[in-house]
Formats: sequence, C-alpha cells, structure tokens
Amino acid sequence: MTGTETLAVQAKAKTQHFDVIIVGAGISGIGSAYHLIQQSPGTSFTVLESQESFGGTWHTHRYPGIRSDSDLYTFGYRFKPWKGTPIATAEEILAYMGEVIDDHDLARHIQYKTKITSARWSSQDNLWTLETVRTDTGETASFTTNFLWMCQGYFRHSQGYTPQWPGMETYKGLIVHPQTWPENLDYKGKKVVVIGSGATAATLVPAIAADVAHVTLLQRSPTYFIPGRNANELADTLRELEIDENWVHEIVRKKILFDQAAFTRRALEEPEAVTKDLLAGVRAFLGEDYDVDKHFTPRYRPWRQRIAFVPNGDLFQGIASGKASVVTDEIEAFTEKGILLKSGETLEADIIVTATGFDLNVLGDIDFHIDGKPLDFSQTVNYRGMMFTGVP
Repeated sequence: MTGTETLAVQAKAKTQHFDVIIVGAGISGIGSAYHLIQQSPGTSFTVLESQESFGGTWHTHRYPGIRSDSDLYTFGYRFKPWKGTPIATAEEILAYMGEVIDDHDLARHIQYKTKITSARWSSQDNLWTLETVRTDTGETASFTTNFLWMCQGYFRHSQGYTPQWPGMETYKGLIVHPQTWPENLDYKGKKVVVIGSGATAATLVPAIAADVAHVTLLQRSPTYFIPGRNANELADTLRELEIDENWVHEIVRKKILFDQAAFTRRALEEPEAVTKDLLAGVRAFLGEDYDVDKHFTPRYRPWRQRIAFVPNGDLFQGIASGKASVVTDEIEAFTEKGILLKSGETLEADIIVTATGFDLNVLGDIDFHIDGKPLDFSQTVNYRGMMFTGVP
C-alpha cells in the first residue's frame, strides 16, 4: 500500500457517519434530539456543540441577573412541564435542560468542544461532509451525514455587537459587553452606565443597582415594558387543586398563547388604549411626577417591536429607589471619564456596559459548499425560517 493510500484509509477510518447531525446543544438542539429519538427510533445521530457544555445562549451569557424575557410555559418543552416561576434565571433553565438530558440519556449523543469549519454537500453521494476542529486541542475530524439539522442559533457566541463611538480609545475606565461579562468583574461601589434599552439592559440594571454607587441606563430612545408579578395565577390555582403537572403545563400554555394573541390584536386595533395601559403600569411604580413621556414612551405603536416583561417591576423599583436612573439622549463621544452626550451633558462612569445587541451571523459562520460551489445565502430564498432554496 502506498503512502497516499494509507492516508486515505486513515482519513476514512476517522470519519464518523450519522443519519442525522444536529448542530448546537441549546434549547433547540436538545429538543430536536429528544424528538428524533421519540419519532424516529433507530436513527443514528450526534449533536455537535462548539462550547464546553449544553445550554446555548444560557451558557454563553453570564451577566448579573441573566433571565428569560418570555415565559417558560411557552418557551419550554411541551414534553417537560415547567414548574417554576414564568420568568426564569439562566441557572434554572440550565437545570431544566439538564433534567431533559438525564431523563432521556442524551448526554452520550453530544460531542462538546467541536466546532464545524465547513459543510460540503455532494449530490452524487447524497451526503454532507463536515470538517471540524476541537476547540481545546485543535484536533480535526470529519463527519458525514444524510441530514444536517441546524440548531446553532443566530448570533456569534464569541462576541456581542458594540458600535464604535468617537473617543472610545480615550476612555480610561472599563468597557464591557454583557455577552462577554468578566467572571470576577468588581462593580461594587462603582459608577456604571448601561447603554441600551432592550431586555438585557432592563435585566442588568436592577440586578446590579443595590451594589453599585449608581447605575444609569442610557438610551437613544425608549421602549415599551410590561411590569407584572413573576407568577401565573392560573398555574397556582390548578396546583392548589392538585391537577397533574402535565395538564397544568398544557392548560397554562394554551391560556398564555390565547392572551398573547388577544393582546397583539388589541395593539393593532386600539394602539392608543394599549399605550395608555402600558404607561399606566410604569407610572404605578414611578409616580405621576416622573417624566414617563420622555423616558418610557416610544415613538412607535405597541407591538411594532417586541415588548419586554419586567418581573415584579424590578427595573422601576431600582429607579424609584434612586439607585438607578434613566437618561434619554444620544452619544456625542466617549471621554476619559465617561460619555459626552449630544445635549452637552456628561455621564461619568467607572464601567460602561454596551447592552447593544448581538453580532448576527448566518448558520454559525460555517463555510458551506454545494457540489463544489460556495453557497451564498444572500442568493437563496428562506421558507419560514426553516429551508433554503437550492440547499439540500
């Protein structure tokens, strides 16, 4: 046997084949693995995950207060009744996912620290060939599969999105993105500015308010929030009646979906009335003297953007206590000590947090080829977020 033939045999021996390969061990990937076992027993499959553990976004994000921004009765699995509070911490969600993995022996199907670098489809062989690299050792490996199931999410887990403002290089403090929150960041007694007005900012501000000297939420424009108890009265009542948890989960799930549909319809049909109700919820915490019109009244009608739920109104409680405040303005530039606003006001800060969103990508930044030709996703049509034209 020649040297070339020997290498070919070794490469073939190292290639693992599965009927299905699932990419990502987050909420979607773990759910897909469960359903594959239940609905297609005997199908060989593996889950390739680039991180060192399961959880996806709930493993990546470790900033203070990290929690879901939608209820777990609709976000959770239909086959695994949720028994906790509707809005859950990352720790609770990871525990929930861990139970699913243990209950259905999914751990043996997951290969961690395995990053896919390329995916190549051959119409002649009816196979996908994946090239991977171990993130800890650099070791490479190949996989083949008949069906590639992408559950990797829509953002880069290695970094978040931070805009580039003038003067950032002159700032003497620390700039942090929530997605890459330092493990031992000491923010106690510090002046903190959180840039952003979405769910991450609304979560982070009340989580650190008690420990910092002061935290300022700096937003370019307001967003809508719904404050309310982090509880579901229907679920609590059904449990008092000792209804089976599977029934509780199904009934509460249907009720939430019904209520959400009704709210969405009302937001379209009666936007002024819905706006009034939403702002009344904010005023209930902040009082009539607070400038709700400036800081919590968006330029758009309700539900033209997603509305974040604020459990127990904790964001507004932080503001009412004086430990947190909101500034609605635009950034002119960073300075040595903080941020210069277009109004001329300066916000001094020891730490600036850029809660400015994700760095989006397409299918995990994997290099896709179809029959030897690079795949340009901008030239494809996506059907219901599930299938692309011209992609097997």
